Parts: sequence; C-alpha cells; structure tokens
Amino acid sequence: MLDWLKNMTKESPEFWKNYQAKFDKKSNRFVALSVETSGLNPSKDVILSFGAIAVVNDNIIIGDTFEVAIPQYKYLHDNGITNDFLLESSMPKLAEPAAIESFINYIGNATLVGHRIHFDVEMINEVLDKLSCGRLKNEALDVEVMYKKLHDINDKNFSLDELSSLFKITKTERISTTDDAFTIALLFLKLKSRLGIK
Repeated sequence: MLDWLKNMTKESPEFWKNYQAKFDKKSNRFVALSVETSGLNPSKDVILSFGAIAVVNDNIIIGDTFEVAIPQYKYLHDNGITNDFLLESSMPKLAEPAAIESFINYIGNATLVGHRIHFDVEMINEVLDKLSCGRLKNEALDVEVMYKKLHDINDKNFSLDELSSLFKITKTERISTTDDAFTIALLFLKLKSRLGIK
C-alpha cells in the first residue's frame, strides 16, 4: 500500500490537534529558536537539543524559555558518535516523541525566529512525520535573511558569530542551544527595529 494512504488512516496525536486549533487567531509572541542536530541532512540526521526563548512586545521574556536534550542513543551508537556531552548536560532530557510534544506545546502559534530557520523547521517536520502529524504551521523569520535584506546583500552568508560581531553583541559561552536562542533574540530585536517590522 502507498505510504500516503497509510498515513491518511492514522489518527493524529492529541497534542497535534490542540496545536492546530491555536491558529484561529494571530499571536504577538515570537520564539527565538536554536536546534542542535547531528548533521545537515534532515532525512538522515537527528535533533540532539532545542533551546528557545520568547520575545513579546519587543522584550525578551527570560522566564519564558524552553530547553531540552534528546539522547539519541541508537543514532549515536549506530554512527559511532560519542554522547558524553548529552549525558553530562544539565539540560532536561526527553525521548524524541516527548521532546517534540513539549516543544509544540511551548511554541503554540508563535512566529519562529532563527538563524537558517528553514533547516530547523525541516528537521522538526521530519520528526513530526514520524509521529503521524502534519508540518509546522508557524510563520518563520530568519535573522540572516533579515540582515541581508537590510543591507541588500545576496552573495554572502553570515554565521551567527559574524552577525553578533556586526551588531556588537557580546558573545556568550555558547554552551547550550539556549545561549544561541538568546543571541538570536537579541539580533532579531535589532533587525526588527531597523527593518520597521511590527
């Protein structure tokens, strides 16, 4: 039987139905997001951790954060990759299905903001597909694209560190995805202001 036909008959999980119902109204909440992955191929690689922080009314909401590590033991074992950093991390640890459910509940209908966010979204969509869910419905903004638009640049890419330096944002230790999410939130507020985004 064709895969798409099999998927049609599968019931979506309850968290996914609740998520979809949130898009009846628009949110004023942005979520700066960083996703640590095992590589750059959404169909082969896996998510190792999430870090996210909310931005509301041009304020970074320190108390509204999300952080989780996903111990991908089978993937790491099969590929000979050490998982010591995950085991030693103080981040909460959840299995992939529980981590994605928690993440979806956290973001709700917020606009996602990231650095090369479309890759992050694609990685998340791969996991959602495994759970018989649809694709993310959230709008997404990319700080690199925003910067290139601001300066009319098409022929150069900018790392998160380069963007931080350009805006004189003090570098954090960057020991977790939440550190990167905070940097992305700062960049977003600076770019949002300069681009006149409401």
